Amino acid sequence: MKPAPFDYVLARSAEEAVDALARHGDEAKVLAGGQSLLPMLNMRLSRPGVVVDINAAADLDYLRESDGALSVGAVVRQRALERWAAARAPLVAEALRAVGHAAIRNRGTVVGSVAHADPSSELPALLLCLDGMVVARRRGGERTIPAREMFVAPLTTSLGSDEVATEVRFPLPPPGAGWGFAEVARRHGDFALVGAIAVLWRNGDGAVAGARLAFFGAGGTPQRGVEAERALTGSAATSALVEEAARAAAARLTPDGDLHATAEYRREVAAVLAQRTLTAAIDRSRGVL
Repeated sequence: MKPAPFDYVLARSAEEAVDALARHGDEAKVLAGGQSLLPMLNMRLSRPGVVVDINAAADLDYLRESDGALSVGAVVRQRALERWAAARAPLVAEALRAVGHAAIRNRGTVVGSVAHADPSSELPALLLCLDGMVVARRRGGERTIPAREMFVAPLTTSLGSDEVATEVRFPLPPPGAGWGFAEVARRHGDFALVGAIAVLWRNGDGAVAGARLAFFGAGGTPQRGVEAERALTGSAATSALVEEAARAAAARLTPDGDLHATAEYRREVAAVLAQRTLTAAIDRSRGVL
């Protein structure tokens, strides 16, 4: 199939994109990498009246690290961030390597993946795990949306129809922090059936000073494993406690069943992956004085 007819707007700046959305509202869709939107257009699952192309918006093409956070502009490709992160942020690089295939990452954008909000995607869960945020711009100003408030339902976010997601901000783990990433998929490059991401850091006496755990593919939105985070913070993080905390976090998940996996399977795998990622984070972490 081919897309239904639509008008095309080429925005050469974030301001032009905002103006186009203000004029067209719910009728408009933003095009960046197109790895999600174009298939939906071709299958006529999405029928916008107007497509606003932001690829010519040079002011949205940047990677900036400052004050312990990484800011990624809306037209930055996933592959560009993957290369940047290879030597600077290994958790980010590891998560990106699991996103589709290299050809997809060469076109797909980081912000676009977050804004698409597929519950099986790695980047929304990574943003949630790192307590990141999305910058959204509309006529009259901009706002920042914490990741915990961004994802509402499958493929649904708290972005307004007149807002452009111009940037995502990833707070980088503190020095000495350990991390873990794992997912289960039918084949490499397929959407994850279930995945887990963990970050953990310790204080000078070896006790856990803070922990973050996030799941994807285990519900309608990415989920934080707050039970595990609370159980581990302040503890010596023994293997028995890690297993108990991982299972407690997974037990609170409400995954859907489908032709690929039952809800029970996803919940059980989530517990196993949570334990693996938390253990990896503990093994990689070191005490910070």
